[in-house]
Amino acid sequence: MIRVVLADDEAMIRVGVRSILTTDPEIEVVAEAADGHEAIEMVRAHRPDIALLDIRMPRLDGLAAVAELRAAAPEVAVVMLTTFDEDEYVSRALAEGAAGFLLKAADPRELIIGVRAVAGGAAYLSPRIAQKVITRLSGGRLARADTARRQVEMLTPREREVLALVGRGMSNQDIGRELFLSEGTVKSHVSAILLRLGLNNRVQAAIVAYEAGLAYSDS
Repeated sequence: MIRVVLADDEAMIRVGVRSILTTDPEIEVVAEAADGHEAIEMVRAHRPDIALLDIRMPRLDGLAAVAELRAAAPEVAVVMLTTFDEDEYVSRALAEGAAGFLLKAADPRELIIGVRAVAGGAAYLSPRIAQKVITRLSGGRLARADTARRQVEMLTPREREVLALVGRGMSNQDIGRELFLSEGTVKSHVSAILLRLGLNNRVQAAIVAYEAGLAYSDS
């Protein structure tokens, strides 16, 4: 089962999201919260696989909660669920360590796809968000590409292979099948990559792979 803690200050939204998620028999919403502080308490109490957080909440908003959750429960993947797709929110969420970014206005099926992808060890961005990230990456691309290539040089050949597949959006299970490795070995490689490159999550690793040219090559 994929265990989810859901946080949104609007009860009606929580009911709707829970209803959508539980149409998948492998997803269970184990707790709900109305603000960031409650979300952190519920995550500590239930240790879910996914914390699904709204951005705008009272007392402690979703963006601030991401940073605290990454410190308090680094094994729990955080996915943002919001009405807003402004660059400021996207950039900060990814910088703080969010593994996914979903829009409330998206097709309900996308919610399940995103949660399952992140639970499987992949990163997931709604298409509208992904387009914004790609557009932002296109500016100053040469300078960032040079930096990314220097970062990648710090990795072992096997870690570069794993990073390239992370950049293509593959889950740990998919990478293991591609490289004939166990899922646990892939997780160890991903952890080593994040540590070596000073990154918080797979989204940031995928961006480095993209900027270094790994995601679209056989390197």
